[in-house]
This record gives sequence, structure tokens and C-alpha cells, in this order.
Amino acid sequence: MIALVTGGGGFLGQAIVRRLLRRGIETRSFSRTEHAALKELGVEQYQGDIADSKAVGIAAHGCDTLFHVAAKPGLWGPYEEYHRTNVVGTKNLIEACLRLKIRRFIYTSSPSVVFDGKDMEGVDESVPYPSHYDAHYPRTKALAERWVLAANSDQLATLSLRPHLIWGPGDNHLLPRLVSRARSGQLRRIGSRRNLIDAVYVDNAAEAHLNAAERLEPGSHPAGKAYFISQGEPLPMWEMVNRLLEAADAPIVNRSIPTWLALALATCFETLHRVTKNPAEPRLTRFVVKEMSTAHWFNLDAARHDLGYDPKISIEAGLAKLRAAIRQESQNS
Repeated sequence: MIALVTGGGGFLGQAIVRRLLRRGIETRSFSRTEHAALKELGVEQYQGDIADSKAVGIAAHGCDTLFHVAAKPGLWGPYEEYHRTNVVGTKNLIEACLRLKIRRFIYTSSPSVVFDGKDMEGVDESVPYPSHYDAHYPRTKALAERWVLAANSDQLATLSLRPHLIWGPGDNHLLPRLVSRARSGQLRRIGSRRNLIDAVYVDNAAEAHLNAAERLEPGSHPAGKAYFISQGEPLPMWEMVNRLLEAADAPIVNRSIPTWLALALATCFETLHRVTKNPAEPRLTRFVVKEMSTAHWFNLDAARHDLGYDPKISIEAGLAKLRAAIRQESQNS
């Protein structure tokens, strides 16, 4: 196998790259910039924009498996930017696979592609896409996922994985945001419900990608399907948030505001940013309010059965690894 990982220098991408290398698989990375960590690992790196079909083709040439992890994250900004990276970029990769006769395409999606603003309690992959999205990220990721699954054929086997709220050492998105807001006193519990969530440790999410690659071939059972990926250990939202904050030696969150008030504030913040054309993300958005005040845990039977998914690293073990990594980083800085 020769594998290409888009976004190979990112949080999840790098975890996938390291696992591929440990299995003796020749691995390339495609990102906007070069990453020192990948250079140390001896990974062949290609730089470019996935919306550039020529650059994509050069990076993918000679590969037989493609892990598409790169995306434009976040919850604010022009729709065109999200569409260019998340939709056009994905189409370019699919077209490159067909042109270069690459046989396996594993797409990193998100449960947010089917989030309709209400509780998701033990749902499986039959849950439909909603008719409305409160943010450009889930909307464009859903468009890309549909394209990926529709592209499955006798020539190219595709599938989509939906890891939920990935956390662990090296996180440069979720945990830093939580810690920053907790230390500034801006983080509040939203509502008073004990809504359960099931976030996934990064190494478990990475292992799911390799499991998928091992089982994916044109005509195989997983081909053309989407799969939820999480811990299998649902916890109340704010218990999980506080355990992550404790691991980072940050203040835990006790104060709360009613959900209706948070939603009203988010609407005001969004409106103000649009009127003033402020490019920065608002302090609060409607999508975040709904995400943090509803349940998100999933039926993992399909991933377990079809992909052999077994989240080996528990929440307790993952938190210990996270705590150790943060303290080591602090000592080195």
C-alpha cells in the first residue's frame, strides 16, 4: 500500500500517518505547508491547495489509498471559503482517484452533517441529513460526504467516517478553545440538562481509519457507507468538559446560563458580526449553543461489525495520556 493523507500534519492526520508508518506502509502527506514533525518521521510531503486539481494529482500519483482528512474547520467565515476547501477540494480528490486508478478513498466527515439541532441519542447511520444547517462547516461537510458516497463504484471504493469531538495530546482546536475561555472566565454551562455526549480519543479515531482501509475494496460491504466513530462511553457534556479542563490544569466550569438566553445572545452576536462585517468568530453562535445543550451519542454497531472498530483507549487512559503530554510540553517550553 502507498497511502496519501490530506492534512497529514494536523491533529488527526498526524495520528493516522504515525500508525501507517508503524505498519510499514509508505506514506505521503498533502497540506498547505510543510510540517517539521512529519519531516522528522521521514514522510514525503507535498504542499498545495486541495482546490488545485493539478497539485492534488501530483501528490496522489502512484498511491492506491487516500485518506482525506483535510478540511476548513470553524464556525464562521464566508461560505465560499468553506465550499472551496470542503466541497471543491473533495471533488478534486475523487476525480484524481478515478483518473489515477486509486482504489480506496476514506473520508473524514463529522456527526454534525446529520445534526438538526435536537438530541441525538443512540442514533445509527440511518438518521437523515437535515434540511437546514446553522453553520457553513456542517453544511459543506455534508455536501462533500454525499459526493464521496455517491462516487463509490467498481473502480473506486469509498466510505465516510464520522468521528465525534476528537480530543487528546496534540489537539490544536477543541481543547485550546475550551482552556482559553475557561481561564478568561468566558466559559459557561449552557442549560441545566445532563445531556450525554460521546467524544472520541484521537488514537481511537485514527485506528478506525486504518481499520476502514484494511476492509475497504470495490464491492466490499463497507463500500459506499458512512460510520459513526466515538468512544462508546457517553458522559454528561459538562462532566467531560471539566475533565478535559482538569487535565490541562485549567479552571473547571460551574456557572451556567439558560439555553434560551444563550441562543438569544448567539443570535445577537451573529447579527452584529454580519452587520459590521467582522471576520472574527462571534463569542457565541447558534450552532455552538445547540451542540452544547443537546445529547450526542451514537450506536456504534455498524462500525464494530463492518470495520472491526474497538476503541481500545478508554476515557480514563486517554485523560492520563493528555495530562502527561501537557505537563511534558510545559516543562519543555
